[in-house]
Amino acid sequence: MDAPLITVEEPGSFGWRVFHERHPVMIERLCAAHPFGPDVRDGLAALLEESTRGVVTPLDDDAPDHDVWHAWIADEIGKPWSQTSFLFAESYFFRKLLAATGFFSSGPWRGVDPFAPMKRAELHNAATADTLKALDALPRLDDAERDAAAVRAAVWGNQADLAFQLSTDASGTTSGLVTGSPEEFWALFGEPGEVHLVADNAAGELAADLVLVDRLLTTGRAERIVLHVKPTPYYVSDATPTDVLEVLHHLTGLPGEAGEIGRRVQDSLREGRIAVRSHPFFCAPKEYAEMPGDLRAEFAAASVTIFKGDLNYRRLVGDRHWPATRPFADAVAHFPGPVAALRVLKSEVVVGLDADTVSALDAEGEAWRTRGSHALVQTR
Repeated sequence: MDAPLITVEEPGSFGWRVFHERHPVMIERLCAAHPFGPDVRDGLAALLEESTRGVVTPLDDDAPDHDVWHAWIADEIGKPWSQTSFLFAESYFFRKLLAATGFFSSGPWRGVDPFAPMKRAELHNAATADTLKALDALPRLDDAERDAAAVRAAVWGNQADLAFQLSTDASGTTSGLVTGSPEEFWALFGEPGEVHLVADNAAGELAADLVLVDRLLTTGRAERIVLHVKPTPYYVSDATPTDVLEVLHHLTGLPGEAGEIGRRVQDSLREGRIAVRSHPFFCAPKEYAEMPGDLRAEFAAASVTIFKGDLNYRRLVGDRHWPATRPFADAVAHFPGPVAALRVLKSEVVVGLDADTVSALDAEGEAWRTRGSHALVQTR
């Protein structure tokens, strides 16, 4: 079974708006946040022009990942950006953005995460503070309620009003979920083994992921956790190893339950019960069906692999115009082991919904797929 790729070609489509509306605003904010010189600002302007009106051009840097990217993009060189897939175009845009900001060069911006001010602001904003303060309610919950709260936190990330509806835990409320439940997620775990978690965003969402990691270890559902993050800055807010350290430092400096969780995670890292990895493929403009053999072998050996967030979902099920009722198990048949997806809907692709749910959501308008108001838990 196949379906058309989602592209950026159609004016007014979600992908088209990302390139023509969201990216210009993002670059404006980058230039406001950093004292970039004319060379960087001109490079960013040229990238905007190329990605909205031009054709795909090769990389002109000598970064360590140049050769692997050259292989990934070989079939796309010379094509209009508008005729490439949304997944390819967005991924390549961010790789070229890093080069334009001097991330790989020998100058003053070498190795500087251009998105760090945005991530740091989100980690220290009031919503994240409220979310982390809400963790103080966790010790008062019974085991089932605490399990449910940890999953909801991981699904909704830093959205404090949705992540920690602790007062409604006992009723089994799953506000905003279009399919799945915390109970479905936990049913995936049997004999404890090595659990892999493929992270999405940094800051508050990564803090919520560490809450789930802590729950997996303290309940004995996992003997060891492998936390996968991006090797370089990506998609504005995606987590890198540096972000893991920054979030952990923030948690361990807090009072209450957030600090306790942070210290337990820190101790587990020191003991080897948590490992952090950053495979180059996590920045690839490819679906997970095309992952290299070494990464596939890692996932095949895992007792469960958890994919967080919208981009990982797009890469897992295929960023295509699938029928929303296509079974999730069919979409992830390529994956080599038990898998869970925890995701807020922020792009067009979705599978695994029942027909009645789709009809009800469609009656609200198409925005339910992209506005971040609905989420899902899916397992295979």
